[in-house]
Amino acid sequence: MNVYLLTILVYLLSLVGVGAWLARRVRTGEDFMVAGRSLGVTVLVGTLLATWIGSGSIIGSAGLSWRVGFAALWGPSGAWLGILIVSLIAARARRLGAVTVPDILETRYNAAARILGTIVTVIAYTVITSYQFRAGGMVLQLVAGVDVEVGIAITALFVIAYTALAGMLSVAYTDLVNGVILTVGLLVTAVVVVGDAGGFSGIATRVGPDHFRPFNGEASGVGVPNLFLPTLFLLLGESNMYGRFFSARSAGVAARAMVGWIIGVVVIETAIVIIGVTGRALYPNLAELYPQIEATGSASEVVIPHMIVSTLHPWIGALLLAAVAAIIVSTADSFLLTPATNLVHDVWIRFVRPERSPRHTLWMLRAVVVGLGIWAYAQVTWFPNVLQAALYAYTMYGAGITPAVLAAFFWKRATPAGGAASVAAGMAVTLGWEFAVQPRLDPAGLGAVDPVIPALLASVFTLVVVSLLTTAPAREKWAPFYRVEGEA
Repeated sequence: MNVYLLTILVYLLSLVGVGAWLARRVRTGEDFMVAGRSLGVTVLVGTLLATWIGSGSIIGSAGLSWRVGFAALWGPSGAWLGILIVSLIAARARRLGAVTVPDILETRYNAAARILGTIVTVIAYTVITSYQFRAGGMVLQLVAGVDVEVGIAITALFVIAYTALAGMLSVAYTDLVNGVILTVGLLVTAVVVVGDAGGFSGIATRVGPDHFRPFNGEASGVGVPNLFLPTLFLLLGESNMYGRFFSARSAGVAARAMVGWIIGVVVIETAIVIIGVTGRALYPNLAELYPQIEATGSASEVVIPHMIVSTLHPWIGALLLAAVAAIIVSTADSFLLTPATNLVHDVWIRFVRPERSPRHTLWMLRAVVVGLGIWAYAQVTWFPNVLQAALYAYTMYGAGITPAVLAAFFWKRATPAGGAASVAAGMAVTLGWEFAVQPRLDPAGLGAVDPVIPALLASVFTLVVVSLLTTAPAREKWAPFYRVEGEA
């Protein structure tokens, strides 16, 4: 067994062990869903970073930067803007005392908005979980020659077991370790590989000027909003982020954690793009090196794992590669835990069995985690590569839920009918454009338009028009969202 595979397996088994140990502290559904609302600033920053920096960044964004250069920054820059906007509402979100985003939707709008929000989350987040499984399979194939399908199954098994053990507690505390190792490892990797390529002047000589331009290839023309908007609007309404706010010890802790999060995300995602561009300079023949992965047009997406194996000292590379695998698992379990929480908390407990014991809730959550994990595994083959799956899932959630969530905090005139109709419109247009309309359009024309543009337009238009055509909401509907510190 090679050092890379051994380190990954030991690291992941250690995570499962930590999850099993923390499971002893889980007594109620609230412990499982929001860590008993006990997280401090350091742990909160770590888990926010580790959840956001998943295979969409390490695999999808790095692969895009290998293909188009620094223009790939259009994707993560949407998240940077989103975090700045969300920093305005982090403390208010924590003070609501909610457990899920659908809690917010019903409090501000109605029960229909809660149900629709749950449906959107289940659809989008199981897709995100599925491409984490795919990324894990790609990493295992790269480092150990494991068949991709077997690697995907192994990753799925780890994720499901890890998430079902202790929920948010196991996720949050191991995320802190994963985040530190990944951040340090990526920065070291960036410095080493740029040096190997002869600095940025050497990279420019090898890849040409196009890779240093703000617009290039997929990241030009309509491709820019196709990359920027899904990331921005996913971040603005992202359930995992709000779940971390709800898990914070206090509203002040949630607000302070935003500073560390934005700094960490900018540093890490910039390092990822630098590594991807450098990878193009050092390894322009990835398609030849990985023909099985290139069969789906995604060999460029293994650029970071390949450089870790090819460039770093074996033990340093093994530790970083283990952290990459752990981050993939960590992101997957976060995106698996959230829809499970929604189905149990927002549907089963809210509408079917409100009178239940804490132990019943806990075991129901674990069972739903397993069921959704199997469903996510079944979706692995739906999209040809990680980036395409990510953009679809981001759009589904960002267009379906984010406008209604933002209106809850920023527009007192938004009505229950407007909020529910907005969620429905965003979801319907995303599905319709992705699977019925876009495949029939000219790829060089309207077919190049990602679902995010029509879906967002439909969601916002529906929210505004329906709200203005219906009776303004009573004060008690919007007042909790505008409460200031110290106000009763």
